[in-house]
Amino acid sequence: MIKKIILIIVILAIGLLSINKLMAQKNKIKVGDKIPNFTLDDQNGNRFSVSDLFGKKAMVIYFYPKDDTPGCTKEACSFRDEFEVFKDLNAEVIGISSDDVNSHKKFSEKYNLPFTLLADINKDVRKKFGVPKSFLGLIPGRVTYITDKNGIVIYIFNSMGGAEKHIEEALIALKSDE
Repeated sequence: MIKKIILIIVILAIGLLSINKLMAQKNKIKVGDKIPNFTLDDQNGNRFSVSDLFGKKAMVIYFYPKDDTPGCTKEACSFRDEFEVFKDLNAEVIGISSDDVNSHKKFSEKYNLPFTLLADINKDVRKKFGVPKSFLGLIPGRVTYITDKNGIVIYIFNSMGGAEKHIEEALIALKSDE
């Protein structure tokens, strides 16, 4: 009897993961797509609308799992360390996670991050982009989208490992789009 219950639970879990994956793929942003318009609060509690950048700046929008964790800290600090290069390429760096404004504020101040962090508390923007979860669907994925100044995606990099690789890939994509 217990084996049957465990089997049913496993089958249901696999089914839910499959549905989640299909939904993410359905909404998934691809190279050549225009990013969806969205407005979220930044680390200072100010409203940030991505549409304000359309026609003005390229964007590096990176989704990450959680503030102040080892991989996410390494990624954020790598973006910080190359921030002037992104600025010279007329690109805005924007980090997005489901952490709240207060968490982003502390994270930003602790590591002296010069770019925008957005609080996607309900994961609505993550869903609009179709960012997949990783590690059995338990951890929010780490995906970076690079757009031209019109908000058209020119490159996507999806990798949980090697967080600093996102910065390298973003710079290559921006330089090749000049």
